[in-house]
Amino acid sequence: METPYDWITVGIFAGLIVLFMQRSTSESNDVDDPLWMYLAAGVGCALANYAGNEGQHLLAALAIVGTLAFVFHFLKPFRWPRAD
Repeated sequence: METPYDWITVGIFAGLIVLFMQRSTSESNDVDDPLWMYLAAGVGCALANYAGNEGQHLLAALAIVGTLAFVFHFLKPFRWPRAD
């Protein structure tokens, strides 16, 4: 854990783990996320970390933003109440 990319990507990955564990142990079946979505987000974290550690800062930043966009769009970690 030497670079900011290490800390940022591990933080995102830890959030993914918490989200996965919370949803997999929940008694309500209102959310059914396929496992491959968590794998794709984890690969995004790994790619961002590798690129950042290799000095490819633009690619790392784009991978972090892309991974976060993927998580928020597809996995929807925050459920906001609907205004009906």
